[in-house]
Amino acid sequence: MALFVHAVVPGVTTEQYDKLNADLQQTPGVFDGCMAHACVPTDGGLEVFDMRETEQQMNAFVEKTMPVATEHGWPDTGVAPRIMRVHRHWVPGATG
Repeated sequence: MALFVHAVVPGVTTEQYDKLNADLQQTPGVFDGCMAHACVPTDGGLEVFDMRETEQQMNAFVEKTMPVATEHGWPDTGVAPRIMRVHRHWVPGATG
């Protein structure tokens, strides 16, 4: 069952996000199971939205991402992302 993940990351800029993303692009398998991703800048930082195929793939992403994020100065907010089970996911116009 797919999972929707919503993380609030205060104090992180889009520039920091772009640098982290560039490094993650070089990390084998880090995006396995990612069905959708969006990063939204806010007045206080960023909000990140992901849809993952499985909990195992989400956990593997976190394990690979957090050390790199720490290297880039991302703060440990102490607040876990909100994780919700997806009832249905579809893309308008997609077939299959």
